[in-house]
Amino acid sequence: MSQIQYFQPERLLVVGDLFHSRENKELDLFLRWREDFPDLGIRLVLGNHDILHESWYAAAGIALTEGELRIGPFAFIHDIGEVSTAVTREQLYYFSGHLHPGIRINGMGRQSLQFPCFYFGTAYAILPAFGRFTGTVSIDPGEESNVFAILPPAGPARTAEGLKEYRTASILQIQ
Repeated sequence: MSQIQYFQPERLLVVGDLFHSRENKELDLFLRWREDFPDLGIRLVLGNHDILHESWYAAAGIALTEGELRIGPFAFIHDIGEVSTAVTREQLYYFSGHLHPGIRINGMGRQSLQFPCFYFGTAYAILPAFGRFTGTVSIDPGEESNVFAILPPAGPARTAEGLKEYRTASILQIQ
């Protein structure tokens, strides 16, 4: 919410999996949050976990797109694996979610850490999952790609449930 307050965007694009369950308390909280930003246009490119009825999304002021959304030279799709190579020759740059990319950083010994990351390849980007209950899939970045790990704060803040907060996380570019 703080990013939306600071940057005041006109619209928010979500590349799938906005919610991972049927109606529950979190949806009520989202509707209250939505009242704070009535002029923010939200478009959801449907993902495999977006299972709510279309009427709920309409009531929440969320426009839906099935498949892919094209805006100028960009395309937004939930799963990059659904894009054929014939389509990628159209010179569109894709943004995708679904995979929840993570990058493993190895230490001098056998220790290693894995962090969620932004992955930017030559033809597409894969955005990290921003939820607390999702895992990550290790990626092996190509030479021409850029990866930005999302690092937790030095002393992670804890929520009431004892989960790490990444609100004030740092971004580290992996070379």
